[in-house]
Amino acid sequence: MIQKIKTFALLAMISMSSLPMMGQDLLAHQAPVDRRMKAVDSVALQRLIDFDNLENPSADLYEDWDNMHAHSHVTVLPDSFRISLKNFCMPTTSRVLTSNFGARWGRQHKGLDIKVYIGDTIRAAFAGKVRVVRYEGRGYGKYVVIRHDNGLETYYAHMSKQLVVEDQEVRAGDPIGLGGNTGRSTGSHLHFETRLCGVALNPALMFDFRNQDVVDDYYVFHKSSYQRESAVANRLRGVSGMSFGNDLDEDVELATAAPEASYVQESRFHKVKRGETLYSIAHKRGTTVDAIMKLNHLKKNSKLRPGQILKFN
Repeated sequence: MIQKIKTFALLAMISMSSLPMMGQDLLAHQAPVDRRMKAVDSVALQRLIDFDNLENPSADLYEDWDNMHAHSHVTVLPDSFRISLKNFCMPTTSRVLTSNFGARWGRQHKGLDIKVYIGDTIRAAFAGKVRVVRYEGRGYGKYVVIRHDNGLETYYAHMSKQLVVEDQEVRAGDPIGLGGNTGRSTGSHLHFETRLCGVALNPALMFDFRNQDVVDDYYVFHKSSYQRESAVANRLRGVSGMSFGNDLDEDVELATAAPEASYVQESRFHKVKRGETLYSIAHKRGTTVDAIMKLNHLKKNSKLRPGQILKFN
């Protein structure tokens, strides 16, 4: 019996003395496993980052985030940029446009005006994050600015009520406000802007309000062809008679006649027709004779030629 006890004690001591060695063996085996798992995690994380950058190009376009100023994010605009229009929602169900993007009343109109009534629901066009929720009495009235993953920022102005707060994440179709007539407005409507790197782009290049749809899965912005495309978009999807002229070919011809015009300055041109005068052109284009004369280095007694191209803004 005593011998059995001694044998059991000896085995117990051997077992206990071997535990540290077994623990070391386990750690030794676990170390390369941990390194492999860490490498896998790093690859997965990098893939996630790459995927996020692919799905969220706005991360590379904008350097900062500002809740105070709507237009403080004018950054370097790329020569070309593909904007995904997938997973969209029309900001309003209204199909009635009341004003085009471009020259209006002697100044630049940076978006589209869509007829809505006070209290109509306004929705986020794409998923994104609310950057600005403010009131501007002499301009936008009650407005909201949202930065989207596709690189765009959208503006919703003249609303009667804002339904979101700054830094709030929204999905496409989420209610963000109610239609109204606040700010510099002559009637209830939604002023809708699409901006890339702070530069206003014609929403008609991407949105077809009459058909309540987007024009394609993607819109590819090109500096070199933007003017022409914007003019054609106004003619096809804007308010009739408010683009360059009354003819689609003339729109294209005029836009092509000044390919070097800066999209930032958003110059606009008029092709002189027989019998037109500086006064009639100024009246038609919503500007003044003096402004046209100054832009084109003309005098009051200057004769206009049919086919002559005049800058009116």
